[in-house]
Amino acid sequence: MTPRARATRLIAGALALVFIAGCSARAGSPPRLSSAYVSHIVCSYVFVSGLDPARVDAEDIAGNPVFNGFHWAMRREVIQADRAVTARTLGGFESRAVYRDGLGCLNLNGSPPPVAPTRAEIEANGPIAALLPDIAGPEVVAPDSPGLKKALDDAFAEPDGRPVRNTHAIVIVHDGRVIAERYAPGFGIDTPVHGWSATKSVNNALLGILVRQGKLKMEDPAPVAASQAPGEPRRAIKPEGLLRMRSGLDLGNSLSASLLTAWDSSARMVFYEPDLAGFAEQADLGVKPGTEWKYTNGNPAILARIVRDQVGGSALDVLRFARRDLFGPLGIRRPTLELHSTGTPIDGAFLFATPREWARLGILFLDDGVVGGRRILPEGWVRYSTTPTPDAWIGYGAGWWINNDESRGAVFRRKHGMPPESFMAMGIYGQTVVVVPSRRLVIARFGTTYDLMMAMVDICRLTADTIAAL
Repeated sequence: MTPRARATRLIAGALALVFIAGCSARAGSPPRLSSAYVSHIVCSYVFVSGLDPARVDAEDIAGNPVFNGFHWAMRREVIQADRAVTARTLGGFESRAVYRDGLGCLNLNGSPPPVAPTRAEIEANGPIAALLPDIAGPEVVAPDSPGLKKALDDAFAEPDGRPVRNTHAIVIVHDGRVIAERYAPGFGIDTPVHGWSATKSVNNALLGILVRQGKLKMEDPAPVAASQAPGEPRRAIKPEGLLRMRSGLDLGNSLSASLLTAWDSSARMVFYEPDLAGFAEQADLGVKPGTEWKYTNGNPAILARIVRDQVGGSALDVLRFARRDLFGPLGIRRPTLELHSTGTPIDGAFLFATPREWARLGILFLDDGVVGGRRILPEGWVRYSTTPTPDAWIGYGAGWWINNDESRGAVFRRKHGMPPESFMAMGIYGQTVVVVPSRRLVIARFGTTYDLMMAMVDICRLTADTIAAL
């Protein structure tokens, strides 16, 4: 063995001991979570989005600064015949993710795949008539003005050196029609793209439908079994508090990503735990419910379980509900809402839909949840969703990012061109759906921009430039 190989092995062993010893009962283990993250992301991007594995390696693994200095310890294998991905960290920490048609990818983490509904079962009731008309034809819509063309040029342009934008797709909808769009090589009109935390705004819509149907009240105690015991302090948690990130539960932090994230209980919940909602529901209270804002994926995980249980309790029930009451009426034909092994949607981060379909979600929020003359969301739901949440320094409402208060985030975005009335579904790497009601405007932008400040400035500029062009 060469001196370099011996040194590498010693470093790997030391890191493994540190990683393992440093983990609390609910914290993550960096080697395990690294493997689980890689297997899941590569599986979803290859088998759901249809991307080239080499591109995924370069852009989403090697290019991800979270793994800086740690890439040497990570390996992955795409097994096309099984539609599966195996990832290993430090040679021994292994995770395997499998693709299931209509359900996306699931990390097995040593367990056999659970019984799950097929796409045929989900779609057994036949086609659902869309309330929204077609927003574009089969061809890419080129901008028809110099201003729109320049807005797209600037949004796709790469700066000299790093950081990079990695813009994949932009769709601009005005008055219900696509007026400009562009796609990076390897992406197109029919490419399902990952929404990351923009999925939280889809969770918002599903909850709104339950409220309209009389199946849920946001101000009642959350219907969570783990919180029902007499004297249990978590009984004070309400769906309202979960949606506004004020549950008080000690669920980690999901607002940023770094190597330290691998110790976060939220990352462990999403990528490693077999029951993400159950794991979140068992968290201790860090503060009294309703007294502190903390952005974490644990809150939407619990809400997703509530949605599942209120519509029947199974994976098939929740997917049929989402298709019948939200996706179908909006004309979102074949979305992939990934599930954990218990049949709970990963509603904090894992919806895949085409860029035009993501724009259709924004259209739903232009007219207070009414599309094609039919009310999908309860009256006033959009106003409720965009009412500022106290102490949310990024500018946050109820499942949507907002620009109409004096929080640091809202002030920053207004300074860079966002109208005060606009609001956004937002993912961690710049996945964004901007809604500007008075302008009848929706902008869907997707990519992998690891510099969060660049991503925020870019979407503000794109919004401002589009409004100026109109």
